[in-house]
Amino acid sequence: MAVAKAELVKWMSLLDANNAGMVHGGVVMKLCDEAAGLAAMRHARRPSVTAAVDRLTFLRPVFVGELLTLRASVNAAWRTSMEVGVRVEAENPLTGEVRHTNSAYLTMVAVDGEGHPVPVPPLEPQDEEELRRQREAEERRRHRLEQRERERARSR
Repeated sequence: MAVAKAELVKWMSLLDANNAGMVHGGVVMKLCDEAAGLAAMRHARRPSVTAAVDRLTFLRPVFVGELLTLRASVNAAWRTSMEVGVRVEAENPLTGEVRHTNSAYLTMVAVDGEGHPVPVPPLEPQDEEELRRQREAEERRRHRLEQRERERARSR
């Protein structure tokens, strides 16, 4: 199975922004979550929920009137969870200028009708780029699990 992907494009309006004309980070976060959920659902062919946001980096602001494009792809799949990478770009529709504004990594879990985790199909990378993304996702997962174990040990 090829890597599942999703793309969302949304025009940023006054309702998305603060009084300085910059889009709220929470709006961008919500859209990242939606794009990741769509890519995960396409891979698992099941509803998928957010288990964690490993990293969400804000590189540049997004302004009212810009088109926000969010490209999400499943980087790795495990038993019931998947890592989805999201790249966010803002475009000034009047000039055509496009800039990378955000990147995010989300862990999504496929669920059944009662919200219980269910197995997902394995990911089958098709090229070197997809293999690289899978390797990097495995490394991030290893760090996440190590950190979780350290936190559990401290709380005992």
